[in-house]
Order: sequence, then structure tokens, then C-alpha cells
Amino acid sequence: MNTILNFMKRNYKILLAIVFLSATLFAFKIKSSNEPDPDKDKLLLELLTFVIEKGHYNPATIDDTFSKGIYKDYIQALDPSKRFFLQSDIDEFSKYETELDDELINKDLTFFNLTYDRLMKRMEESKKLYSGILASPFDYSIDESFNTDYVKAPYAKDVSELKDRWRKQIKLSTLSSLTDRLKIQENKNKGMSNSIENDSLIGVKVAVNNEDDFYKKNNTSADTGKAKTFAELEKETRESAKKSLDEYFGFMNDLDKDDWFSVYINSITARFDPHTNYFAPEEKERFDVSISGKLEGIGARLQKKNDFTEISELISGGPAWRGKQLEAGDLVMKVAQGNAEPVDVVGMRLDDVVKKIKGPKGSEVRLTVKKVDGTIKVISIIRDIVEIEETYAKSSVVEKNGLKYGVIYLPKFYIDFENKDGRDAGKDIALEVERLKKANVSGIVLDVRDDGGGSLSTVVDIAGLFIEQGPIVQIKSAGRKKEVLFDRDSKIEWDGPLVIMVNSFSASASEILAAAIQDYKRGIIIGSKQTYGKGTVQNVIDLNQFVRNSSVGDLGALKTTTQKFYRINGGSTQLDGVSSDVVMPDRYAYLKMGERDVDNAMPWDKIDPADYTVWNKNANFNQAILNSKNRIEHNSQFKLIEENAKWIDSRSDDNTYSLNIDKFKIAQNEIEEKSKKYRPISQYKNSLHFSSLPYEVSEMDKDSILKEKRDRWHEGLSKDIYVEEALNVLDDLQSKPVVKKTISTKLKKDKLAKS
Repeated sequence: MNTILNFMKRNYKILLAIVFLSATLFAFKIKSSNEPDPDKDKLLLELLTFVIEKGHYNPATIDDTFSKGIYKDYIQALDPSKRFFLQSDIDEFSKYETELDDELINKDLTFFNLTYDRLMKRMEESKKLYSGILASPFDYSIDESFNTDYVKAPYAKDVSELKDRWRKQIKLSTLSSLTDRLKIQENKNKGMSNSIENDSLIGVKVAVNNEDDFYKKNNTSADTGKAKTFAELEKETRESAKKSLDEYFGFMNDLDKDDWFSVYINSITARFDPHTNYFAPEEKERFDVSISGKLEGIGARLQKKNDFTEISELISGGPAWRGKQLEAGDLVMKVAQGNAEPVDVVGMRLDDVVKKIKGPKGSEVRLTVKKVDGTIKVISIIRDIVEIEETYAKSSVVEKNGLKYGVIYLPKFYIDFENKDGRDAGKDIALEVERLKKANVSGIVLDVRDDGGGSLSTVVDIAGLFIEQGPIVQIKSAGRKKEVLFDRDSKIEWDGPLVIMVNSFSASASEILAAAIQDYKRGIIIGSKQTYGKGTVQNVIDLNQFVRNSSVGDLGALKTTTQKFYRINGGSTQLDGVSSDVVMPDRYAYLKMGERDVDNAMPWDKIDPADYTVWNKNANFNQAILNSKNRIEHNSQFKLIEENAKWIDSRSDDNTYSLNIDKFKIAQNEIEEKSKKYRPISQYKNSLHFSSLPYEVSEMDKDSILKEKRDRWHEGLSKDIYVEEALNVLDDLQSKPVVKKTISTKLKKDKLAKS
């Protein structure tokens, strides 16, 4: 999500100003929603620019530089791989490069309409291109190559050059697939396993198009058991590539003009800062589900499968899961609301099918589905509130050196803004801490790796669980005095050893939490060299509130940056992030993926510190940090991870691939030989056993899906060297020295002799 939200309450003055100023803004006539409405897009543009200019923390000047930025972002978003537009198209488009600021002010859609129409035309032409290319076998003996650095690549001069680019791109995809199939078959012939080492660890795989799980396919003839010929395997790769491209264009066909207009609008909003975005109505709904972790519906995940909508997963605890009739793999043919006439949904856009299936709690929906065995069945489901379990905090316990520790994972700082009594991250973390206390843990690891943020209020609540009382974060609106958000509850929920785990994708609210814990010296921050580096606050503003008596339908919402937040020491996490007390080598440490690497990011600055008292109840704090740094420095696994990170970085500019099969094999074999050195990273396993708390064990006895998810999580923890080091730090933070479990030399020899 990569955002922190401060919904409406704190910024009411800004919003009231916007509402007041908008009273005379929209005077033109709004047409009826059942006829073509060319004014709706213009209305959106006027609304967005007005609200951003009045409510944004630091609105950009709308000038030629602004226009050039829109142009660059938008063209790149339309055709990132440069396989649709010709250079002649770009030459025509470029006339508008410095005109888009004027078009925005004048609500002129000439550029958008031009690019949209041209893109649709080029996409239709491209369908014929790839179909023709894949109709005949590739000649892999030709000595040619393909460069996948699309940013530096020029646009094709003409259709012939464009077709050749498509050919090479597809050929690279099929060549990668073909060599893998040949290797599987070769390994089978040698009596080896039919699996290939997962090279995603070291970035060896060439992924141009998404091949369809060919690893799962048997590379022998079903009837004879004989190995397939080169020609048979080559044909399979082309068929797989065509299927993948057909599905891709099927998805693209599902996008309507409004979807592409959203792309254009977001190219405009991105010029203000990376976190100011427009949400079309469906996108706003998905955002609400993401931040709250709940929805009203049947509790099933859907995916497009050619013209059909397939049930990909049932959400544990939801009405479809409870009903035990709908299953993963079922194809939805028709949807009916209660006793109404069923509507055929074959060939319908996925978003439109979702709209028909979702609905208010207590209402009935009837699905006509085709089961995996081919039978047709009508299934009635009463909609209900569905909680998406992956959104919420979870905890595990582990024993180490005779002590019990708790690990809490928080995927996001979620909250239900519509229901103050609903679940939120603050309440749930407090509950998990209470449960861990009852389990008699001696320390807690709070894992916010990959947590992109969420609600501002919940991070204040969570940080407050670990201090007596005091400031948590400072926030500042443009032209206003700072505001300090406090934990005013003198009760401390957990006063024992605490470790916060972060990585380079821990952002926003995660950074507020880590910074507060670090400034108080309440716990030790371990992880990547620094966190993501986002120090801004956004508000989500419903655009419909500004238009009275409108018949244009739902206008969506705007998420705009209204404030910056600061650490209680006065510093900012913007760009710099939070530096870990203990830096652990990270395979992606050298890749550019932070806020500092994004266009239009707001600058770093600082303000006066707040008044706070550093925690002084852990005498081992500094020594624990030194011990951890020493362990990491001498740990062979961490050394290997650091070496792997440098190797990945060194290969980041390797973008040219030979399309000659012999040369391609040689290059891939060389990479795989070098990568063997790093395989122990993925094979690592610690000796720790992680388990659920008693209440969850009881739930898992009744819910096999939950059990499977928790087993998978616990298995992941047992292979996680970072979690293992976090637990080592908890050992070092104990007030009494932890007796390490060791085996004497004599006992080791006796054990070996018996084995």
C-alpha cells in the first residue's frame, strides 16, 4: 500500500475550505447518465486539479515542466515495452509535450483522445502480429540477440521493425521455456528429479511473457512414455506463449475508456508527488477492502480464464466457504440476485462480474456454475461480512534456550473507518501481546517487514503499548504549526525485551513505529540498512461530495498528500527512512527501490524535537546491539547473502540475451554454475520450532485452510535467518544471562558413535 492515512478528522479545516470554495465551481449542466457524457471526464479533471491545489501539502506549479512530466509518465504507462507505438506516433504525440498544462487548465481532452484511439488501433494490429509469428517454428540456430532494456530502446521506425521486435521478444520467451523443458527431459533421462532448481533466487530466469506452469507438465508422451522430440517441445512452447498472450490481450480488452482515462489522470496526479493518486470507483472499493480487511459478499476470489470467470480461492470463514458447495476451479456461468432472472456473465469484464456477485450482508445471490467434472449446478449463497485473514496481525511462539518468545507479524496498519467498533491493527496487536503475556513469553519480536503502512491512528496506539506515555509522532500541515500525537495512556502493555524487524519495503506507518521505538530506545530495530523513506500523510477525499444533483455516476476518490510527519527527535523519515540499529545483509540492498529513487518525492527536512524521556530499563541495550553486529559479521550465511546481493547488483545491467539456442544455453549454464554458490541461502533452516497459541490451535482444528496457512508461515519462520537473529537479540536483552544450550565435545563424539 505504501501509504499512511489520516482520514478526514484531523484535516477537517482543509476539507471545509475546499467544500466552501467549491460551492460555485461546477455550474455547467450535468447530462443524464443514460446518454453519452463527454463532460464527465472534464468534470473529473476540474475536480482533481482544484482539490489538489487547495488541499495538497505543496502543490506543484502547472507549467511546461509539469506538462513534460505528464507526457513522459503517460506514454511510458501506455506502452512500457515499446511494442505498440511507432516512432511516427511518438512524433505526432510529442507536439503536445508542453501543451498538457494548458489542456488541463482548459479541460481539453484532445491529447488523451488521440493517444487512446491510436493505442486501440495498434493493439488490434499487434494481435495479428503475434498470432502470425507463433504460427511457425522458430529457428534457434540463427545468431541474433535481443535487448530487454526497454527504457533505452528506440521506438520502431515502421511496422516491419515493430514486427521484428515482437518476434525477438516472443522468441526469447519461448527459448527460455524450451531450454527449461529440454533440461527437465534430460534430467528425467538421467533418472533425476523432474524439477528445476528455483532460479528466482538469483535472477537467472528470463521472464518476458508469463508461461503457464510448464514446470508442471510432463515432458514425456502420455501414451508411450517416450521422450518428446525437440519439435514437439518447441511446438509446446509456442502454444504456451500464444495462450499467455491471448490471456494478456483478453485482459486488455476488458479495460474500457474510463480505465485508460484513469491512467491519464494518475499521470497528472503523480506530478504532485508519488502518493497522490486518483481512485476510480472500483479502485476505491478495492482500496477500502485493503485498508479494512473486510468486505460484504460471498468470500471468493475470482480470476479471468479466457471468457470465463473462475473461482480461484474461497476465503476461509466466508459464506461460500461455510456453504461447502462452491469450490475452487468452478466456472461462473450466470449470476442472479435472489429470485430475479439469471444474467449470463460469460465474456463479461471481471470487474462487472464481481459487482454482480458482491452485495450487502443478508442478501441472496444465485450462481450457476460449471463444476470441474462438467456438471452444471445452481448454488444459492447468502452474502455476509467477509474478513480477509491475510490482512490481520498474527502471532507465533517459539522456545529458545529454555525461554519462550513471541513473534507478531503485522502486514499493514489496517482500520475500519466505517465502524469504530470494528477490527483495527491497534486493538489486534494489543490482543496478541496480551495472549503472548499469558503464554509467559520473555520477549517479543514485532515484524513489520514489507508493511507499506496504513492508518495513522493505529500506529500511535501500537507504539503506545510499549511505552508508559508520551509523544509518538509529529505532523505538520503546510503553513501551520506542528501537531504532536501522544500516547496518553500511562498503562504499558509490554515492558519486556522488544525487537522491531524492518526491511527496505517497510514504509510510512511502519517507519513511524520503528522511529518512535528507536528514539525512546525502547527496543532494537534490526533489518535492512534503511526503511523505504516515506514521510508523508495522505487523506482520501470522496469527489462525489463536491457535485450537487449529479447524474454522472460515481466519480471515485482522490488520495492526496496533506501533511508530513516527523520523528519525535525532530528528524524526518522522508527519503532517509529509519536506519536499523543492527543492519542485516539483504539480497536487494543495492537495488534502487526506495522513495529516494522515485520521481517527484518530497524533500527531507526537520523540525524541533518533541519533549520525551528515553527508556532506561534495559541495561543490556547497547551490548545486545554489539553482540548482534558481531554475530552477523562472523556468520557465513550472512556473508553469503551479502555476496549474493553484490552479484545481483552486478548483473542488473545485463539486458542482452542471445537468441541462438547453443549460445543461450552456454550463457545460462555459466550463470547457473555461478549461482550454485548461493543455493544454501534458500536451503537454510534453523533449529527452531514455531507454533500457534492455544486459541488458534482450536480454530485450526475446525479450519483446514487456516491450518495450512499457519503451517506454511511457521515453516517459513523456521527457514528465516533474520527472525533467528531477532530471537538472538531477545536473548541478549534478558536481564539475566541466558544459558546457551551447548553439547560438549565428548557428548558430540558419543552421539556420532551411536549414529
